Amino acid sequence: MKSNKRIIPKAQIKLQNILQRLLKEPILYSEFFELLEKANDTIYEDPELEFELLISNGLPLDFEGEYVCLKTLKTPINEQVFCIVDIETNGGSPKKGYQIIELGAVKYKNGEIIDKFESLVFAKEIPPYVQEVTKINLKMLENAPRLEKVLQDFKIFLGDDVFVAHDIKFDYTFISDSFEKYNLGKLLNRKLCTIDLAKRTIEAEKYGLSSLKELLNIDVSNHHRAYYDALTTAIVFKKCLENLDFNKIKTVEDLINFSKSDNVINNQQKKD
Repeated sequence: MKSNKRIIPKAQIKLQNILQRLLKEPILYSEFFELLEKANDTIYEDPELEFELLISNGLPLDFEGEYVCLKTLKTPINEQVFCIVDIETNGGSPKKGYQIIELGAVKYKNGEIIDKFESLVFAKEIPPYVQEVTKINLKMLENAPRLEKVLQDFKIFLGDDVFVAHDIKFDYTFISDSFEKYNLGKLLNRKLCTIDLAKRTIEAEKYGLSSLKELLNIDVSNHHRAYYDALTTAIVFKKCLENLDFNKIKTVEDLINFSKSDNVINNQQKKD
């Protein structure tokens, strides 16, 4: 006789589920490795190797006694290094055969630029409209390093810093896909978009980088060149932080959550 009892399949554990848990609380060391062992989307069967991979891909993990935790959950904003990034590309996605032609970044901590990264990248093709916007041509890229080398160097430069960009989805996804294409892992760094943060801290009609640059009187030339746009973004980021209430927003995760909150200035003005 068949039973009428329904069989409910066990929930599949994924790395994202573990990360969501870490965003709420530290996880006991032994339990964390058990979860890694059960996750069905890991690269390695050995949880200790998977743990090392997560760290090498930029996830800011740390030990706190017998617990594994996210550094950004407790790190004060003024103690965090933010890596502010911009790229120029010859098309929309590495998955469609396009690539980075210039990568620029600055490291920002507690109001100061503490390091920088800047490199053109060898490429065989640049569409005319990209050349017109960026002023980058094939002649300029003839002796530039190959993309794999630039990505390797940038991965080391980035470490587990918080990845910041103006329109984070494009830069973060493009670089992560490029990493995977060259077997360099993928990006797991915590990330923050300065468009989102600016909408909650700066009153403006438009939030594109050129519009904010004009509004805030930012004196940086060479718009649409990676390093200079990263530098401009760093100044926008600094202006955003100056308008924060640090009594309420104290840690890095507080800041990331605030950037995704409902506290959009223009929406609030409409309500008022």
